[in-house]
Amino acid sequence: MESRSPTLDAVRARRLLLCGVSGESPGFSLPDSRGEMRGLDADTCRAVAAAALGDAGLVRFVPLSPQARFTALQSGEVDLLVRNTSWTLSREASLGLTMAWVNFHDGTAFVVKSDAGVTSAKALDGATVCLLQGTTTELDVAAYFRANGLRFTPVLFGGVAETGAAFLAGRCDAWANDASYLGAFRATQPDKGLVILPERISSEPVGAMVRKGDDRWFDLVRWTGAALVAAEEAGVTSANAAEQRRSTADPSVQRLLGTQGDLGVALGVDNAWAFNLISQVGNYGEMWERSLAPLGIERGANRLASQGGLMYAPPMR
Repeated sequence: MESRSPTLDAVRARRLLLCGVSGESPGFSLPDSRGEMRGLDADTCRAVAAAALGDAGLVRFVPLSPQARFTALQSGEVDLLVRNTSWTLSREASLGLTMAWVNFHDGTAFVVKSDAGVTSAKALDGATVCLLQGTTTELDVAAYFRANGLRFTPVLFGGVAETGAAFLAGRCDAWANDASYLGAFRATQPDKGLVILPERISSEPVGAMVRKGDDRWFDLVRWTGAALVAAEEAGVTSANAAEQRRSTADPSVQRLLGTQGDLGVALGVDNAWAFNLISQVGNYGEMWERSLAPLGIERGANRLASQGGLMYAPPMR
């Protein structure tokens, strides 16, 4: 099947999707005890592999630092970047990259130790703050302190694990990062008395980035995300996708699962593309329950739009 996508053709030729991830982010991308990459970002990579190749297992995860992530995607070292990467105008306008799908709506927050007695970010005047170098968090924190007439001293690190270890070791008074990551980190350190301050000082939509100039690949990644959300909206799960595919009760579900229409052909893949990713990875809600719910992260803005959140799928037709 002709794809008219250089990236999809390369993925098919090697029978493998190269997906850039953090590799050290609990709930998003972190190897389990058997070395299997787990989390919402990892499952997003698997969903794209299932859509492109019919097999969610045909992924090679490439751990990337914040400093290396964009170069890796620009150079073709990876086909897709799903690495807690915020969607910003400057990144999309100047890096030759574009956000195909937002898989998580987040915001920058601060974590402190409970014995510090700090209950608000505005009480951090004069504090040292651990930060991951080369991230939007650096800019968010500097802007927040400046806007509120506060002083702080940044302590910069190259990796998130190194940053967390430095914070626990007392090298800084607070650590600023995405609220989701800090929530996951706190869940893995239940005896450390960590407190996430209530302020969210930025809006951080994060998700799957691709190179500009390959619109067909962009389409496939974007509509993979839409299929995950549409499946949750329709109640189609990994457990019932095969049964739903045999039903003729709902034409929209039949289009989604590939038994009516040619949505897959329009994307340059098999018409069963969405069925493959849903049956093998699950819908967006299943991904959330598997990766983030155990860490106590509230779904919040990531609820379906019908439930007051921001997640919805454009029409699958």
